[in-house]
Amino acid sequence: MPAMPPPVADERAGFKEYVAAQQYAFRAIAFGLTDEQARSTPSVSALSIGGLIKHVTSCQKGWMERVASAPQLPAADDRPMEEVQAEYTEQFVMREDETLAGILAAFDEQNAETIRLIETADLAAAVPVPQGVPWFPKDVAAWSVRWVIFHMIEELARHAGQGDIIRESIDGATLYELLAGLEDWEPTPWLTPWGKEAVS
Repeated sequence: MPAMPPPVADERAGFKEYVAAQQYAFRAIAFGLTDEQARSTPSVSALSIGGLIKHVTSCQKGWMERVASAPQLPAADDRPMEEVQAEYTEQFVMREDETLAGILAAFDEQNAETIRLIETADLAAAVPVPQGVPWFPKDVAAWSVRWVIFHMIEELARHAGQGDIIRESIDGATLYELLAGLEDWEPTPWLTPWGKEAVS
């Protein structure tokens, strides 16, 4: 995938390409990492690359369940609050028994479902605002699917930026050299793909 989304012909194609570009950024951020590196927390943040990818996987899942259920709410989660909270906290951490490959496989699976819904959902359908969530508006009854997709781009981009900083803190790698390494671009005097020799 190129470093930027391609030209788009219409709104739906724009949504698809921009979401896909932000999803792909996490593949670049994780490129070449060992499980130990992906689990590490080298910055002032408590987040790791593995934990961040787990979170954006879960984040997409929750929002896309709302899109798939629109104009109804998804089925209620009747588990005890302690269990729900524990699951939410755990999604930010790459456990010792988890691998980066496994986390990325789950991420890719959710990415495909997100793209499928962007391609097929009614963009104007009402997505009810869940009640009792402190950061959700109290004076808005519903968003549109269109709004949710814009929000998904925002969420993915915000967390990809966090991932850039964490990755640079691990080994100094930055996004364009990681993209170049991931896609095997030819080295140039001004951009060396991660893992290749510089061109003088």
